[in-house]
Amino acid sequence: MTTLVLAVVLALVAVGLAVLLQRRRPDAPAAAVQWTVPAQLDRDDFARPDAPWLVAVFTSSSCHTCQGTWDKARPLDSDAVAVEEVEVGAAPALHRRYRIDAVPIVVIADHEGVVRASFVGPCTATDLWATIAELREPGSTPDGCDHGQGASDHEHRHQPS
Repeated sequence: MTTLVLAVVLALVAVGLAVLLQRRRPDAPAAAVQWTVPAQLDRDDFARPDAPWLVAVFTSSSCHTCQGTWDKARPLDSDAVAVEEVEVGAAPALHRRYRIDAVPIVVIADHEGVVRASFVGPCTATDLWATIAELREPGSTPDGCDHGQGASDHEHRHQPS
């Protein structure tokens, strides 16, 4: 009986020490999440390849913030700026080709298809418009305005089919 009590006490001490040591161990650092944004687009993949600028808005019908991002980008459409929504259900091949793994992603490319700015996640209309203005006419955006290469905590992953 004494041996059994001693074994139980030792087991409880061992469990207590294990719990204490586990609590003192720092958590592993969270891995930084990086979303893929293409550096180059083939302008022939999009409507109006002859326009000087392209704003491609990669979306998904299951993404709640994508519609708002598209609504902010759509008014940018002009003779100089082609604006196109690339919804994953309608254009899965383009999402795969450009390795789009989160939506919404807004990509702004010049006439050669070089991506000059991007937004991962929802962006404000002000930042989007300021980015286009600065790209089209450098120096036109006041100091302190953020433009391009933005990221948000509201990104949405998707798996293109």
